[in-house]
Amino acid sequence: MLNVLAQELNNILRGTSFSSLFSDMGERMFFPRGIISQGGEARLHGWRANATIGTTVNDKHPVVLPEIQAQLPKLSPEETVSYAPTAGVPELRQLWKEKIIAKNPSLEAKSFSLPVVVPGLTAGISYICDLFLSEGDSLITGAPCWDNYSLVVETRRNSHLKSFPMFVGNAFEGGFNLDAFRQALQEEAEAKGKVRMLLNFPQNPSGYTPSESEMEEITAIIKSFAEKGTKLLVCCDDAYFGLNYEANAAKESLFASVADLHENVAAIKIDGPTKEDYVWGFRCGFLTFAGKGITEAQYEALQKKLMGIIRSSVSCSNTPAQSILLKAFTSPNLGADKKKFRNILEGRYRRVKKALTKYTDDTVLVPMPFNSGYFMSFTCYGVNAEELRQKLLKEQGIGTIAIDDSHLRIAFSSLDKRDIDVVYEAVYTVAHELAERT
Repeated sequence: MLNVLAQELNNILRGTSFSSLFSDMGERMFFPRGIISQGGEARLHGWRANATIGTTVNDKHPVVLPEIQAQLPKLSPEETVSYAPTAGVPELRQLWKEKIIAKNPSLEAKSFSLPVVVPGLTAGISYICDLFLSEGDSLITGAPCWDNYSLVVETRRNSHLKSFPMFVGNAFEGGFNLDAFRQALQEEAEAKGKVRMLLNFPQNPSGYTPSESEMEEITAIIKSFAEKGTKLLVCCDDAYFGLNYEANAAKESLFASVADLHENVAAIKIDGPTKEDYVWGFRCGFLTFAGKGITEAQYEALQKKLMGIIRSSVSCSNTPAQSILLKAFTSPNLGADKKKFRNILEGRYRRVKKALTKYTDDTVLVPMPFNSGYFMSFTCYGVNAEELRQKLLKEQGIGTIAIDDSHLRIAFSSLDKRDIDVVYEAVYTVAHELAERT
């Protein structure tokens, strides 16, 4: 039997693009009117005393060890050791929404929710799966993909990760596989009548962002299924958003295109400062909902379900990280400082592209299309990617990632520009040594 609060949220959301896509957990989830909810009310109205939250207070401020505060001299105790609200620091949420619009101008006139803070993008993906994937359901994504997708979808949720070959061609001439994408949606729509997908641009491990024309076609394909009556959940993993190095790469997130695409399309954006703002260990991300015709009350209901997931797992996200980010995002130097780091990444990307021109006809290692992000990957022919990884590591002292038996990922973000030529020469040399043995 559903909790009465869960039923209230379900009633509010009935008829929206999200309502028919919930998992069994998503149907059951609610945000309790317990300690956190009552504590929030007390923060607003408890002017005399707030005896609700389990923190230690002195003169109405949280106590903090001097050794801790010394590490964060610019932050108050409230900004370091207090619990953050379940959905995140309100000012940071509002500021991130403004930043989403600034980076995706076409969203300015569109309706979407206030972002909710989650403890990293991985957690955001996991929470989406909790809300929208029941045992036996399927989630479509491109292949090869980040290995954590499988861990979350198949191991945690006991659901199916269905992949389609994301690319045609190679880094010298190739791009997004529109036909395979369309076919994957067709098969799922025919089998289930609903389609759930997770698309990652720039993609990990390939480092590819669709071109403007490809993004338009991806959007058109999604809309064509919605117009036929198929319910679609479109999850946009934008972990590396904005790190595009070619002029023809799409400038805006797919989320901007599908936010109000059709009443049958439910859109979710997972993003954050982790890669965009070079704060990998902060474990701070954002999750944002959008759908055509969804009201503010319905967005609030979706957020409360998400808050129930957060409350029942980590309780709330990291307070110091949110406080530091809020201050950093208002710094007048932030844009210039970020540009310096981005230029470093683009310089490495350009050096890799140049290094690969020596191997355009190579048949053992074929680079997948890449134009953005932190990575590029090879498709391996006649060699096992794990064997290649092991040999590079043990004999050359070069660390790489074997995504599976056929794909080797290289994070050029982690390579000093001066080392790139030497590393790629070693990768090709060792790959050919292995190929000759077989």
